[in-house]
This record gives sequence, C-alpha cells and structure tokens, in this order.
Amino acid sequence: MIKGGSTVLIVDDNPAGREVLADALETEGYSLAFAADGHEALSAAEKVKPDLILLDVMMPVMDGFEMCRRLRGDAGLAEIPVVMVTALDNRSARLEGIQAGADDFISKPFNRLELRARVRTITRLNRYRKLQDEHRRLERAIAELRRTHDATLIGWVKALDLRDKETEGHSERVVRLSVHLGEAVGIAGEDLVHLRRGALLHDVGKLGVPDAVLLKAEKLTEEEWQIMRQHPVYAREWLQRIPYLRRSSDIPYCHPERWDGTGYPQGLAGEQIPWAARMFALVDMWDTIRSDRPYRKGLSMEGAIGQIRAGSGEHFDPQLAGLFLDLLEKDRAFFI
Repeated sequence: MIKGGSTVLIVDDNPAGREVLADALETEGYSLAFAADGHEALSAAEKVKPDLILLDVMMPVMDGFEMCRRLRGDAGLAEIPVVMVTALDNRSARLEGIQAGADDFISKPFNRLELRARVRTITRLNRYRKLQDEHRRLERAIAELRRTHDATLIGWVKALDLRDKETEGHSERVVRLSVHLGEAVGIAGEDLVHLRRGALLHDVGKLGVPDAVLLKAEKLTEEEWQIMRQHPVYAREWLQRIPYLRRSSDIPYCHPERWDGTGYPQGLAGEQIPWAARMFALVDMWDTIRSDRPYRKGLSMEGAIGQIRAGSGEHFDPQLAGLFLDLLEKDRAFFI
C-alpha cells in the first residue's frame, strides 16, 4: 500500500491497468491499495475499508459487476463508493453497473484530470458521510449512556423510597414540577438536564442518616436534628466525586437553605443560595404540605397557597415565590 490521505482501492487484473491508475493518483495524497481480482478485492476492502474503489469491469472468475453486487450485499462494505473503470461504453453495460450498485463510471482510456476530479469529489463526499455517521453513532452512545446514568439515579431514589415509605413518590412528583417550572422560565438543554437530576437526587443524602433518626415517629431531639441536617453534606460529598453530577449538586446541597439565612447546612441567605436550590425549595415545600402523612392530612390547595405566600421573603425567594404562584394560577391542574 502507498501511504497517504483517503484510501483508494484499485482493482484490475492487468498490472499495467493498476499502474496507470496509481500513476494518475499517487501525487494527490491518497493511500493506494491494490487487488488483482474480485476475491482479493473483497478481502482488501474488508481489511482497509477504503474511501473509494476504482473497479475494472472485465476480470476473470469474478467480473466487476459481480464484485459490486457482493459489496452491496455486505453490511460492512455496502456504503463504500464504487467507480467502474471500463472500456465498455454502451448503455447496457452502464445499466448493469447501476443495477449492481456502481456510483459512477470512467471510460478507458480516461482523462487524468477528469479522473482526479471525480476521485477528489467522491472521497470528500464519503469523508463527510463518515463524519455524519460517526456523529450519529456518538449521539446514540451519549443517549444510551445518559439513559444508563439516569436509570442508576432512579435506582438510588427507589432505594430511599423503600426505606422511607412516608415519602414514596415524592421525588417523582417534585422532578415533574421542577422541570415544568424550569421550562417556564426558559431553562433548556444541559441546564434542564442538571435541574432534573438535582431534583431527583435532592434527598439522596438521607441514605447516610441512621434509621433511628430518619424513621423516628416522635419529635427529634436537638442532637438528632444535627444528625439529620448532615444529609445535604453527605449528598454533596457523594455527588462531587461523580463528574457528570457535579453541576446537579446545588439542589441536594442547598435546598434546605432559607432566604432569611436561617436554613442549613451553611446558613446562606438571599441570592447566596443557588437559583436552582431557591426554586426547588418552593417545589419541595409545595409537595410536602400537600401530601398526606400518617400524622396529618395534606393541606388543601388554598391552604398550601397561603403557606407559600406566608413564607415569601423568609423561607422563599419572594420573586420566585411570586412566579411560582403566578404559574399555579395559570395552570392549577398541573399542581394538583
């Protein structure tokens, strides 16, 4: 093989024919591979995956038409462009070549400038097609990886739901509402992906809280509250170690903060609290006060609206609280 750029496989049973084609192309920067018959050419095509095959038609044992048909019948080789180089210059021969799957024809004797121009055009188009195919493969791989990642995250949340039956279904509901609010304010693309993941994992740190504290039916002691308040810290420690979840950690780490600075774990106030965590605090509270618990009934919609209003400027970002309530008024059914 002559080394270079795009790979061109020259197939001709006549050594002189191969030499003429190679001589016309060797100064053009191509990698040239050679085969003397159809069987050898199929083997070479499988090995080097050329960007173009220049294929002589009149060959013994397996002519160019048959070889082209076999290429098109092989899933791994079917997309390789084929230009038939032939002394046959009649309509029936060209029709048979088209039916066999040829992409173009060059008549012998050929013009070198024409040959070079056609080869250049076809190899460029084939490189572009390959780049598109590779891009699509990469997109599919990324989508599959994302599905796998999300399935893992959902598994974590299911584990927490199994542990704390009182909050079962809470994570799914707050994810749905968080995404709805995010889209309403123009969050999209990767930012929306991280918002969704953060909402899904908002309580994942509770996996590190002992059952005696997490599942205690009575009021927690101050010491037990100190243990419970570590769950955002646990979440941040875990998620910061996972590169694709680092941008999603604001909600798990900061959603217990309060606008007035009396929250935890850092006692952040106002706009020190990340936007996503301020927004999620509203969503989390809404679902919590609306949901039934063994020790109390969930609030009515009007009662819950009143509690959100009462917390505006203390617990919640007042601007976001107003936006939340405006969206609720426009689409109450979504908030039920």
